[in-house]
Amino acid sequence: MSSNGHCFRRKLRQPVAANLNIDSLLDENLEQLPHLYELVQCYQSDWIKDENKYGHYESVGSISFKNQIFEGPDTDIETEMHLANARQDKIDDNSDDDLPSTSGRQLTEHYGESPLPAYEPVFDWENERSMIFGQRIPESNMPQSPSGLKISVKVLSLTFQAGLVEPFYGTISLYNKDKREKLSEDFIFHILPSEMQDAGSSSESRGVFHLDAPSSSVCLLIQLEKCATEEGGVTPSVYSRKEPVHLTEREKQKLQVWSRMMPYRESFSWAVIPLFETNIGSVTGGSASPSSPLAHSLSGASLQEGVSEPISKVSLDGQMGYSGGNSVVVEVSNLNKVKESYTEDSLQDPKQKVHKPVKGVLRLEIEKIQAANTEYDNASDGSITNEHDHGDRLTDSTIGEWRNIHSNRHKEQPLNGSAADGNINDVQAFDFRTMIRNEPFLQLFHFLYVYPLTVSLSRKRNLFIRTELRKDDADIRKQPLEAMYSREPGASLQKWAHTQVAPGSRVACYHDEMKVSLPSIWTPQHHLLFTFFHIDLQTKLEAPKPVVIGYAALPLSTHSQLRSDITLPIMKELVPHYLQDSSKERLDYLEDGKSVFRLRLRLCSSLYPISERIRDFFLEYDRHTLRTSPPWGSELLEAINSLKNVDSTALLQFLHPILNMLLHLIGNGGETLQVAAFRAMVNILTRVQQESVDEAERNIFLVNYVDYAFDDFGGRQAPVYPGLSTVWGSLARSKAKGYRVGPVYDDVLSMAWFFLELIVKSMALEQTRLMYQNPPLGEDIPPMQLKESVFRCIMQLYDCLLTEVHERCKRGLSLAKRLNSSLAFFCYDLLSTIEPRQVFELVSLYLDKFSGVCQSVLHDCKLNFLQIICDHDLFVEMPGRDPSDRNYLSSVLIQELFLTWDHDDLSQRAKAARILVVLLCKHEFDSRYQKPEDKLYIAQLYFPLVGQILDEMPVFYNLSAVEKREVLIVVLQILRNLDDASLVKAWQQNVARTRLFFKLLEDCLVLFEHKKSVDSMLIGASSRSPVADAPMSPKYSDRLSPAINQYLSEASRQEVRPQSASENGYLWQRANSQLSSPSQPFSLREALAQAQSSRIGASSLALRESLHPVLRQKLELWEENLSAAISLQILEITEKFSKASASHDIATDYGKLDCITSVFTSIFSRSQSLAFWKSLFPVFNSVFQLHGSTLMARENDRFLKQIAFHLLRLAVFRNENIRKRAVAGLQILVRSSFSHSTQTARLRAMLTITLSELMSDVQVTQMKSDGTLEESGEARRLRKSLEEMADESKSQNLLKECGLPETTLVDIPEGSTESHWSWPEVKFLSNSLLLALDASLEHALLGSLMNTDRYAAAESFYKLAMAFAPVPDLHIMWLLHLCDAHQEMQSWAEAAQCAVAVAGVVMQALVSRNDGVWSNSHVTALRKICPMVSTEITSETSAAEVEGYGASKLTVDSAVKYLQLANKLFSQAELHHFCGSILELVIPVYKSRRSYGLLAKCHSMLTNVYESILEQESSPIPFIDATYYRVGFYGEKFGKLDKKEYVYREPRDVRLGDIMEKLSHIYELRMDGNHTLHIIPDSRQVKAEELQPGVCYLQITAVDPVMEDEDLGSRRERIFSLSTGSVRARVFDRFLFDTPFTKNGKTQGGLEDQWKRRTVVQTEGSFPALVNRLLVIKSESLEFSPVENAIGMIETRTAALRNELEEPRSSDGDQLPRLQSLQRILQGSVAVQVNSGVLSVCTAFLSGEPATRLRSQELQQLIAALLEFMAVCKRAIRVHFRLIGEEDQDFHTQLVNGFQSLTAELSHYIPAILSEL
Repeated sequence: MSSNGHCFRRKLRQPVAANLNIDSLLDENLEQLPHLYELVQCYQSDWIKDENKYGHYESVGSISFKNQIFEGPDTDIETEMHLANARQDKIDDNSDDDLPSTSGRQLTEHYGESPLPAYEPVFDWENERSMIFGQRIPESNMPQSPSGLKISVKVLSLTFQAGLVEPFYGTISLYNKDKREKLSEDFIFHILPSEMQDAGSSSESRGVFHLDAPSSSVCLLIQLEKCATEEGGVTPSVYSRKEPVHLTEREKQKLQVWSRMMPYRESFSWAVIPLFETNIGSVTGGSASPSSPLAHSLSGASLQEGVSEPISKVSLDGQMGYSGGNSVVVEVSNLNKVKESYTEDSLQDPKQKVHKPVKGVLRLEIEKIQAANTEYDNASDGSITNEHDHGDRLTDSTIGEWRNIHSNRHKEQPLNGSAADGNINDVQAFDFRTMIRNEPFLQLFHFLYVYPLTVSLSRKRNLFIRTELRKDDADIRKQPLEAMYSREPGASLQKWAHTQVAPGSRVACYHDEMKVSLPSIWTPQHHLLFTFFHIDLQTKLEAPKPVVIGYAALPLSTHSQLRSDITLPIMKELVPHYLQDSSKERLDYLEDGKSVFRLRLRLCSSLYPISERIRDFFLEYDRHTLRTSPPWGSELLEAINSLKNVDSTALLQFLHPILNMLLHLIGNGGETLQVAAFRAMVNILTRVQQESVDEAERNIFLVNYVDYAFDDFGGRQAPVYPGLSTVWGSLARSKAKGYRVGPVYDDVLSMAWFFLELIVKSMALEQTRLMYQNPPLGEDIPPMQLKESVFRCIMQLYDCLLTEVHERCKRGLSLAKRLNSSLAFFCYDLLSTIEPRQVFELVSLYLDKFSGVCQSVLHDCKLNFLQIICDHDLFVEMPGRDPSDRNYLSSVLIQELFLTWDHDDLSQRAKAARILVVLLCKHEFDSRYQKPEDKLYIAQLYFPLVGQILDEMPVFYNLSAVEKREVLIVVLQILRNLDDASLVKAWQQNVARTRLFFKLLEDCLVLFEHKKSVDSMLIGASSRSPVADAPMSPKYSDRLSPAINQYLSEASRQEVRPQSASENGYLWQRANSQLSSPSQPFSLREALAQAQSSRIGASSLALRESLHPVLRQKLELWEENLSAAISLQILEITEKFSKASASHDIATDYGKLDCITSVFTSIFSRSQSLAFWKSLFPVFNSVFQLHGSTLMARENDRFLKQIAFHLLRLAVFRNENIRKRAVAGLQILVRSSFSHSTQTARLRAMLTITLSELMSDVQVTQMKSDGTLEESGEARRLRKSLEEMADESKSQNLLKECGLPETTLVDIPEGSTESHWSWPEVKFLSNSLLLALDASLEHALLGSLMNTDRYAAAESFYKLAMAFAPVPDLHIMWLLHLCDAHQEMQSWAEAAQCAVAVAGVVMQALVSRNDGVWSNSHVTALRKICPMVSTEITSETSAAEVEGYGASKLTVDSAVKYLQLANKLFSQAELHHFCGSILELVIPVYKSRRSYGLLAKCHSMLTNVYESILEQESSPIPFIDATYYRVGFYGEKFGKLDKKEYVYREPRDVRLGDIMEKLSHIYELRMDGNHTLHIIPDSRQVKAEELQPGVCYLQITAVDPVMEDEDLGSRRERIFSLSTGSVRARVFDRFLFDTPFTKNGKTQGGLEDQWKRRTVVQTEGSFPALVNRLLVIKSESLEFSPVENAIGMIETRTAALRNELEEPRSSDGDQLPRLQSLQRILQGSVAVQVNSGVLSVCTAFLSGEPATRLRSQELQQLIAALLEFMAVCKRAIRVHFRLIGEEDQDFHTQLVNGFQSLTAELSHYIPAILSEL
């Protein structure tokens, strides 16, 4: 193949019919007859075809996709292993072949596949070209032979029942039984009896017949003849005898002897075999009707059976036939005997009486041949197996399919040896329909067929006729011409030919066909002469001699064209000049001169036109050429002009020679002739275009003429193009100047394509010829430089045509678009032929005409023009317009496409994008450009486009998603193949441009992201992007590039391969069962159309669901591979950028490196395949090593936070490979943190923040079957990842698995030997994150219990607040949540504590920043209220400055706000002393701001506070702010609470019963069927092992808070109001309760047995705390003996009375409350009825036996206590007397009486009492 210029291939012609003797024509002197010379030359020369005209493209194979693994339900390990194994086999196969792979593995190793092949995996250049408007479609073959079917017939044998002893002869022809006419000439065969056969002469030849289409009316007509019967000999009736009798020996001998003597034959029998059944459409298998051998194998309906098994044929008499390969053996047994003369008409006559049939069988083998016969067509483009074979435009598509299916089988098995010697013995039977078809003659043929029909005489004769062709009638003795074809195959032309004998008949009938070869030029003298002979058929000693009876003559010129019957009289004898009228009188005729001889002629000639006008034209052409006519040539003009009236069939048949002659005239006639010839030519072309059946824009006959037939015959004719362009140019200029050129001009324009292609072919022929005259040294044909004058002429013509396009486009005519395409192809063709720079002048002329953004129609034309030109094979190698420039065409193309994207017309934008993709695909898959340097060259050609996009980004952003995808895929492909230097240059211009460059890459990620359809269901893999939600990808139907549809339809048609071999076998098996279901369309286009029409298309998901599973899976496979290829490509570019920016030689923002950060953020936030994650982390590591300090800087907080978020998100993934890489990523971050700030506090804050964000995304809990919640897999995986992050032992392996160097974490700063990395610190980091995870998890697990179990809810908020303490914002957020929860529960004190804690965080931050009004002493004061305000948080507050988080929000105002909230809540809790402390912290702020109004308000609030405190203290009923209960939990159902004790702080009005009810309600909800809840009624110590399993126990005890300085060992009973320090802060962390018990095991005993246990519990932290309950961390108990108990009881009462008496009262007005309380105490002490108290003590201890057990000391103490008690009572009664008024006199009397009787009682036990009182 030459790479430049034309590569013409000669194509041989195929002879049209057997033994056509052409030499005889060529012998005559053609020089004298130029038109004949033209004709012969036109038919004889080889065709010449330009191989490159329709483009030549060899592509490399397409890529195969692998399954990409994405996070989702299908990413478990098993699937991965499964996929890996399925692929392993493939990899092993492919690894060792060194075929060039398309993935473009270049010297530089790429990360992924090339993006473009992934986008267009089945790029089909042919298909893409065919979509261009006005695309030229090549006729893949010149129709060599008539279209349609070809069948061959071979005679195998003839057998008779009686036996075959004499030779038989026969003819077979095609016959149309409906029209009753022969369709072909006869094929002649003969059959000899075995004894007469020579060893080698067996007749093996086959007759080959052509059919247009299967039709039931087409039959084979078979006629048999034998030697004329001997009179009195054996008659032919022996062959039809009924009884099966063989010929006797005597009969055999007679027949044999006679047949050797008798040269003449008579007709014997005939048969008609229909080739096709009548009901072609409905053949459905079964045995076909016996008389139609081809029914099965040729009619398409039962195609399948026909292919798979041999068809058995049943012939009429029940014999089985057989078939081998393509052929069918037919046994013809319905041979009709010829009894009397039969004619063609009587063949079909239904009334004709049936004679006894011949008892014999003729066996034929009928075979269908490929229409394109390879013998002659070895140059055809493989059209035998090529499905797009236009060469024999089949009238019936089934034939084409049939041919394709059979062609391969046919090659494999030679048929019974006949195929071995090929088609040597094939006899092509001339097809008579050639003469009536509407198509050009392509071969030379020139015969006359003569059919003698009948001779009617008055008496019986044995008549036969001899025929000969004579030149003239002057000399009778002169020999006739050798023009008759012999009946013997292969013999030369004979002088005469005989018919059959018609024995013993008055009306002799003949069935012969005589074929006469005609002279090329006839004179009126040429005639046929018929001689009639009678022959005696009796056996004599020597052979019978024929006797002449008469003659008949037929002049050729008068009768040859007649198709009807001709009748002639028979002359008795010949005289010289018998044809002339003058001699007619002298002649004597038989039968009174009646015309008794009837015959028929059929002229078949491609030299002699039947049309007189064409003959005239030929004649005048001769005269003009030989200069025999007058020089002005007016007759020629008339002849030319009258061509337009020739009828269309004749015109078409002689189309090629006529066009050749007209072009000859245009090439070298005078101007008048030129114009006339040109106009005639336009007229002819237009008629051909309009009148032929062909619908195409370029008529097939004309295309074939230009592509094959048009030739300069090796320079024997001058080139046509100068004349043609001159004559057309002058016509165009006249039109442009406004002259009237008539309607012919529109025709010229519509046929412009033809003329333009002619001009180019003519140039190319000259170019080739010049080259062969002086061949160049190199390989290539150099382009031809056109002469200046010719080129100028062509330029002018081109200009005029452009103007036409321009003007007609505006009127919206389709002609303009077609003309536009033709002009484009003109340039396309010229590029191969002439100097490209000359063509560029035409192109630039075009672009000037259509410059800028023009009207939509015009713009569309411009795009088509570019599309066509840029499709040129050598597009890449084109030069520039100036020697220094690069490719001119590509620069024009880029310019124009970019303009188009700015055009308003949306469809054109899409088209422009598509053009670009197709063009780049074409380069990418082109086998010529697979070397890296070629790819680089192409990338550099197109790189300016990237620059243009960057310069005008709005243009790009106005495109729709689909177009953006097209543009971006091209951009990525260019960048992939570009060298680093060019890339760096692109980044050197300015910062903004570099930024835009990376913006494009981010758009790629957005537009090509592959969202697994499961994402929506799987929150765990949510690809939430912190920047913004990614725009929804366009609907799948839009996203598919056209080529993909083809890819999918191909894929779905594939056979199911064995599993190991397929990339994705495991899905094939499943999907295959539906493959053949008719409701599922195969091509994706159909599927989408179907989906949309059924309105499923509401969402892309639904659309996808509606697809065939195989297609759906293919679609997935394509999308995920595409997505992976794009992401990897972007990663590669980013890495290059990172390296380039490390050396600071590009323009970017080095402060933030925003290009890298934005790409990374975008990459991480999209759903990516495993292959991508594997490549990402090494790059991630290298970027952080190169740019760590920039990336870890404060400016990049936002970036870091997002990276941290996504790494944590990946750490949740199911896919182990991705999860491990996320852990490594986290370690890389920690390493960077160590090396750039030597500590991890900031990173910890950041990870804590992102973890909290992730928690709102990830589903940390999942529902168990019983409806409760448990930790989810996501949470478990996250925990595992966080643990692995700090796991030193696994670290090395982890790095190795992730493809990172082992030293990744070792970071040794300069001048130091120690690495910064510290495992303990990493461990600490990991633990603090785990803490946060656990807190979040616990919070989530509460779920529905949040509303019922308020205690647990508050606790979970508290834990969250503590876990997120490193981040002040989060800490505060959770504290405020907790505060709200408490307020809902009306736990005001706890809520207030939360507010104080928040204020504390803010104050500490301010103090540590020194920008507040507070100092450390203030913080300490705050800590007294809320001990939780700790110091460790402060140090990190400043470190945790993260964008959107941190101390910047922490202002004095916010602190004041929370302090005021605390104040309000404390006052609601009536804890006024706290309010005072809080307000005192607010005052300094107001002071520093001089806010006097606020200060005044503040102080008045303080006044109120202190007054409230006074009020509380002076109240006679002691003030209690809360009640406290100890609650113990026992039972496994309590989970973490099991065996733990808590102290609950409840509002002061909550009694024991209330809290019991409340807690049992909460916990009963948690019990299931197997567990019950019990409450332990007393407060004794619980022994866990004694409890029943399956029961949960709650023990609830009221407890009292213990004052700081209280004596816990005191045996007194505790009365709260006695506590003196009521003003002190009510902050409690110890509580006590007393439990009575007996040591003798009785549950209830007297006072003497009653012991008391006092239990003191200490809580973790103090109340009021941030929560309602605190864990008991320490419990101690004391025991008091019964007597101590008694003493304590009495002392307690004494103290209460004394307290009442001694308490100072402010003024006398206060008497009333005092009196009341005194009365109450006294009544309980001395009333007579109270004997349980003091009296019972005496009875118990001082009487009888117990008294003896008491130690004397105890006794003394008891007595002293009793005495003191009585003394105080006495005092109290006196005071009482002073205070009472009238109404209380009775009560006083009662008291006195009581006291006296008590004293009397006691004196029994203590006699001394009387003296004491």
